[in-house]
Parts: sequence; structure tokens; C-alpha cells
Amino acid sequence: MSEITVQAVADAMLALVTEYAGKKKLKPMDLTKAMREKFGDACEKQVCKDALKTLIESGKCVYTYFGGSFVELPHIEGAAR
Repeated sequence: MSEITVQAVADAMLALVTEYAGKKKLKPMDLTKAMREKFGDACEKQVCKDALKTLIESGKCVYTYFGGSFVELPHIEGAAR
């Protein structure tokens, strides 16, 4: 099997975070486990970490804290009116 790219994992993580937005808060480890299930053992932990870093640095996702760290979509002012 070919090597999994960081961008492919980042896209899959973003899709998962978007799917659960407003329903469930996902921790970084939840995303890593989901990607390992989806892509198998070919998806190493470092690839997941790099994908998460890519999402945070690009502003597509943000870390939030409420009794633990979570990964969520950023809040946009005036979006839900």
C-alpha cells in the first residue's frame, strides 16, 4: 500500500470535525484513532500529528479547552443568525 500523505489525513480529519461540529467535541487522540482505523497501520502517529498541526496552523481548526483539549471548527462572528 502506498504511503499516506499528511494532506490526505488532514482532509479526512477536517471532514470528521465538520461532521461532528455542534454534536460532539473531538479530542486530538480521537482524531488520531479515527484516522488509524480509516487508513490502517500505514497511517503513523507522526503523520496524524503533522496533519493536525497543518489544520491548526491554516486556521481550518482551532484548539478549545473545557476540562480538556478539543479540536473544533473556528467560531465565525455573525455566521449563525
